[in-house]
Amino acid sequence: MKLPDTKSLRDFTLFEDLDPDELCELQAHTQTRIAPKGRFLYLPGDESDAVYFLAAGRVKISRLSDQGKELILRIVEPKAGFGEGGVLDGRPRETVAEVLEPATTLVVPAKAFRAALTRKPSLLMKLTQSMGRQQQRLEKRLIDVVYKNAPQRLADLLLELSRDYGVRDSRGILLRIKLSQSALGNLLGVSREIVNHTFSGLRRRGVIAVAEGRVIIQNPEALADLAA
Repeated sequence: MKLPDTKSLRDFTLFEDLDPDELCELQAHTQTRIAPKGRFLYLPGDESDAVYFLAAGRVKISRLSDQGKELILRIVEPKAGFGEGGVLDGRPRETVAEVLEPATTLVVPAKAFRAALTRKPSLLMKLTQSMGRQQQRLEKRLIDVVYKNAPQRLADLLLELSRDYGVRDSRGILLRIKLSQSALGNLLGVSREIVNHTFSGLRRRGVIAVAEGRVIIQNPEALADLAA
């Protein structure tokens, strides 16, 4: 069966084991949605009624404290999914999904997604592995909060971002993702002032530079030494 020539679930590694008929059936339930920067795709307390697969753009997943303080859990890049947690057990949303850059998402209803997992155990295994990797990253950040100081954690985060979003140019490693100092602080659980102070020191030492709001890692070895 031929799949439609639109944004397709076949572009996501999670679904690569589905045969064409299975994929076409799931695609038939899927909606393509386009959202501008700043749009909230879901908020805490919303029904977990769908899983999202990002075809283009970037989406921020965060959690809010009772005092309204934001903690960024992850930045979703194209070819990745999000919002699967509550769909599996029927719990309401506990996080915020906000569009950082104009986003195109493929939205799979919860019922259709759960049915596909039931029919295809390998799909469930892949999903479990993906969620496990996300959990490991969060646990590492929690351990770093306990055992590393703020400059070490910032250096470690910049190295992680360089692996995920870095491209080499004549200046060093340019991070394609643009995050404010407040956003970096929210990723680390520290204040913007601490990020600013650490950034200033790294820039004076020639470890990083900032151009048009994007970080350039000029000396990754020095950054790795600081993170250790």
